[in-house]
Amino acid sequence: MDERARDEAEDLYARPADAVEEAPKTLLGALGRVGPGLVVAAAIVGTGELIATTGLGAKAGFTLLWLILFSCVVKVFVQIELGRYALTRGKTTLAAFDDMPGPRLGASWICWLWLVMMLATQAQIGAMEGLVGQAAHMAFPSASEAMAGAIGAIVPTWGEFFRSRHEYLWAALTTIAATALLLSGGYKRLERITTIMVAAVTLFTVAAVAVLQWTRFGFGWSEVASGFTFALPVGAVGLAFSAFGITGVGATELVAYPYWCIEKGYARSVGPRPAGGDDSAWVGRARGWTRVMQLDAWVSMAVFTIATVAFYMLGAAVLHPQGLHPEGSQMLPILASMYLGPLEGTPLAPLRGGVRVAFLLGAWAVLFKTLYVATAANARMSVDFLNVAGVWRPADDAARVRAVKVFSVIYPAIALGLYYAVREPLGLVKAGGIAQGLMLPLIAGSTIYLSRRDVDPRVAASKLSGALTWLAFLAITAVAGYSVYDLARSMLES
Repeated sequence: MDERARDEAEDLYARPADAVEEAPKTLLGALGRVGPGLVVAAAIVGTGELIATTGLGAKAGFTLLWLILFSCVVKVFVQIELGRYALTRGKTTLAAFDDMPGPRLGASWICWLWLVMMLATQAQIGAMEGLVGQAAHMAFPSASEAMAGAIGAIVPTWGEFFRSRHEYLWAALTTIAATALLLSGGYKRLERITTIMVAAVTLFTVAAVAVLQWTRFGFGWSEVASGFTFALPVGAVGLAFSAFGITGVGATELVAYPYWCIEKGYARSVGPRPAGGDDSAWVGRARGWTRVMQLDAWVSMAVFTIATVAFYMLGAAVLHPQGLHPEGSQMLPILASMYLGPLEGTPLAPLRGGVRVAFLLGAWAVLFKTLYVATAANARMSVDFLNVAGVWRPADDAARVRAVKVFSVIYPAIALGLYYAVREPLGLVKAGGIAQGLMLPLIAGSTIYLSRRDVDPRVAASKLSGALTWLAFLAITAVAGYSVYDLARSMLES
């Protein structure tokens, strides 16, 4: 039986008593079971880093380095509590949120707010599709002309249209490719592909930052130290709020993480809690797999933080001094200049052509994998939403898998339409980032409420971890509240 058949034959969301397994006892064994966090990292190291993070660095210089680090670290405590709830209660995030008190319309109010946020983030997916199209056109301009010419031979007006919008064709081809990949495999394939791509993108970007030190854009400890004055420049508040919503574990990734933990098998291994009698074995398994899940979350945090900081430093060190901002039709050429500009006048100048190709391939990898993972997560959560809202309940796991595939076709198509309509990647990314930023305090607050109400004290967070989760909630709320206030004030003044 091949991988796809195994994924479809086994209900990954069920917790049969005979599927329980003891957690690995050694660090090496636990590292061998990480995976969900790397899937999340694949979604994180995408438009937020390539566009919003570099754009923030280009606008604010090193000043907001503290915000980037803060954004990457602080949300992980909420991520871990959501994962703990899924392992110990066997519930997906939306099923857990459906138990929140308050107004209901089939589903809980927070589930409906999640739906609004998820639909808003399709703008980010649209930006990914458009930018992948732009990167492909930059890499293969002759192929773009050939495709436009072939279309023009059939419908002349269409040919002229696509000659002025070459990226439309590549964006459509990318959408088709991502959809086909989503339809062809399950969690195991997704984890394998994304792990490889995350590693490649992270190494390439860190190497680019290291090379800066031998160019005219080199920076020292004084510049890095200036990023820890905890300043928040008024002119960068809007972009900072968007970056806070996207960088690190964003609202979408927080909600999605328990789904990946469940599909990895963590909750199945813990098993259902016995209804009566001695449950000490269950407590031991729950503690053991929670430790594995925590390790998974922190390993992924280290990976995406390194990548995020590297992207930010490239924007701050290269684009900011030149007054360049990646936006509009010049977004990718400006982003490419982060890698090519520092090589001018150095012994590495002859490598510019190869570096340009490497950048375009890297940009494609960054955006494509995020499109791939984000759509996979949104499709799963949408089917779950239909279930908790009572709109449609799958008869069995096979029906759920089929519905996931339907959404895996619908969402990329909607996002492509958004890019065609707007054709402004930075604006699309900011719209999705703001939606996630607004949702973050609600997710963090709901997570704390549910954990305190429902999690068995024997497998609950330690006092220190609980305090840090509260700190994360308060910090997220404070940043979101200030940013909303400042944005509203600036709108009234204009």
